[in-house]
Amino acid sequence: MSTSAFNDITDAGLLEHYYADGNNEWLGILMQRYTLLLYGVCMKYLKHEEEAKDAVQQIFLKAIAELQKYPVTYFKSWLYMVARNYCLMQLRDRGKSTLPVTEKLMVSEPDENNGIFHHQQKDATFSALNEALEALNTEQKQCIALFYLQKKSYNEIAALTGYTTMQIKSYIQNGKRNLKISMEKKINENKV
Repeated sequence: MSTSAFNDITDAGLLEHYYADGNNEWLGILMQRYTLLLYGVCMKYLKHEEEAKDAVQQIFLKAIAELQKYPVTYFKSWLYMVARNYCLMQLRDRGKSTLPVTEKLMVSEPDENNGIFHHQQKDATFSALNEALEALNTEQKQCIALFYLQKKSYNEIAALTGYTTMQIKSYIQNGKRNLKISMEKKINENKV
């Protein structure tokens, strides 16, 4: 579907079409209308370009999942609220430690200097992993995030993205391979 062909359909009309036939393309058209608005909201709160871009993708996924659960009447204001709440949650989580409890336990050793060294190693590993994730193509990153981080099934990912199960498996498999290659490269660079 060409989105320009649907410029005369209101948000409510697009939602009506979506609720009538369940076709995610209606949501795609609707979401494209508000990409810049979402990006602006995310930049306002998060202040970092890459983080804002990632947030827009996550908000789209969250919005699609929520729209499947219950009907929304005023899409633009509802989407703004979803974006604002998402960004506030990100900011709240930023205030907390960036390492999970298990990582904190691994770091806490009797020798303070040794503990700091291990903490720096963990930070470098997480940083390298984050860079490797960012280097993946959009489909791989999206499928890996949904499958491993959000614990979604293949069927749930298919419903959210519109990809086939075979595509999802391929994106995950290729994404994992690319992550492994990238991480090994980073580790070897750090040894030199």
